Amino acid sequence: MMRIITGKAKGVSLLTLPGLNTRPTAERVKEAIFSALQFDLAGRRVLDLFAGSGQLALEALSRGAESAYLCDQEPQAVKVIENNIKKTGLAGAHVLCCSYQRALEKLAGQQFDLVFLDPPYQARLIPKALLALQEKNLLAPGALLVCEDEQAEPYTLAGCQVRKHAKYGRIYITILEKEEKGAMRGESFADGQL
Repeated sequence: MMRIITGKAKGVSLLTLPGLNTRPTAERVKEAIFSALQFDLAGRRVLDLFAGSGQLALEALSRGAESAYLCDQEPQAVKVIENNIKKTGLAGAHVLCCSYQRALEKLAGQQFDLVFLDPPYQARLIPKALLALQEKNLLAPGALLVCEDEQAEPYTLAGCQVRKHAKYGRIYITILEKEEKGAMRGESFADGQL
């Protein structure tokens, strides 16, 4: 069962899309991601670009994020997201039913502090999405980008440092941080440490 771990909507169970096309982030991985982000959520503007069930953005809203855009190109996934927003009762959620490229065009002029990138693994969309976010100036200074994939090497993006990189079973999580003034340090963690 998928649920909100903590915050305003703690314990609320979430719906998932039936079938194999949408793969929710495993509970253990989600807990590790939000453990790493726990001091970086209050007041954040969130973008979940491949939202699926919406659980990552909703978890961020539950923990104090200011607003979230949840994007998915599958109409069935968008219905699940909308139902999960209603179930949690969380304010500040906005849903887009379109491709990630179209979503980024629609969001032009905005900047986000926290971006979740968890597309279908076989599609290999993270590098393209990272570049598009940067080219369209959608990343606020100090923005965090959470990438979930099966790729062992951490993702990179000019002007960003690897804040964390960890392996969970066959899944890798990379958290990039857009540089502000001054240097940042990157860290790499062994299996299960995030």
